[in-house]
Amino acid sequence: MTLGRPYVGRFAPSPTARQHIGNLRTALIAWLDARSQDGRIVLRIEDLDPDRSRAEFSGAIADDYRLLGLDWDEGPDRPGGHGPYLQSGRSGVYREVLESLRAKNLVYPCFCSRREIETAAGAPAPGEDGPVYPGTCRNLDPSEAERRIRSGEACAWRFRAGTGEIRFSDVHYGGQVENVQAAAGDFVVFRKDGVASYQLAVVTDDELMGTTCVVRGADLLASTARQIALQQAMGWRTPDYLHVPLVVAPGGRKFAKRERDISLDRLLGAGWTADRVTGFLAFSAGLVPAPDPAAPAELLPVYSRRKLRLESFELDPAVFS
Repeated sequence: MTLGRPYVGRFAPSPTARQHIGNLRTALIAWLDARSQDGRIVLRIEDLDPDRSRAEFSGAIADDYRLLGLDWDEGPDRPGGHGPYLQSGRSGVYREVLESLRAKNLVYPCFCSRREIETAAGAPAPGEDGPVYPGTCRNLDPSEAERRIRSGEACAWRFRAGTGEIRFSDVHYGGQVENVQAAAGDFVVFRKDGVASYQLAVVTDDELMGTTCVVRGADLLASTARQIALQQAMGWRTPDYLHVPLVVAPGGRKFAKRERDISLDRLLGAGWTADRVTGFLAFSAGLVPAPDPAAPAELLPVYSRRKLRLESFELDPAVFS
């Protein structure tokens, strides 16, 4: 039970390439965490990015999960009451949330280009989200903003981040504190191309699909405060968050799907069995003392959140060449 509700977890892969070994390990932990608590799992495909998402990868990801013995209770192939299960089919839902935020004056249109933001911030973009937004359009006269929108000028929509701190306790990493305004500024919830941002989409889907526990990689821990801010703005419940350490290449480089860092097909091509893969993944997560072959169901009796390692697991992709 989580938050007084039956446990509902989720698989939420992005179909931009085959899943690498780190993605698969997170999926295994999500499955073990849910099944160890008699929980349900929803599979949704996070194909928001129309330029990078591919239908063939959606199918391949589901096939990989099945091959490893990771099942789910609801998803594209097992409809329930929470579809559609592809984010590309949920644009109307996200638009309704945006309109609700607009009605509360919690978002505003932003006409800035990335270059303008970087120049105004006075520093190069530090990552995918760019520099802290300097608030250029925050106080733009509403009539001027409306005129620009009617003229056809593209705009993003930004959430008005408060100045207070967001505090939460991660199941694995403990207490966290972040001032969203200082860390990210007013962040984008709808892009200029009319596509919902990751932050808005994931929060909406977790709420409407009844998610009570989010298991995902530690690289997304920094997104959590922004997501909680959106949950609070919408009056939604905050699920438990369980962030797990990453599998990284030597030197700490994050694995990347686009570089085909140890995908399941590569392991199977090298002679690995599915049980050998899941046994190795469990070992790398700290759940078992040796990388012996084991099916997910065989790992359930030994699964414990307390066993999960805190640090990243370093693995050289070259050893599988």
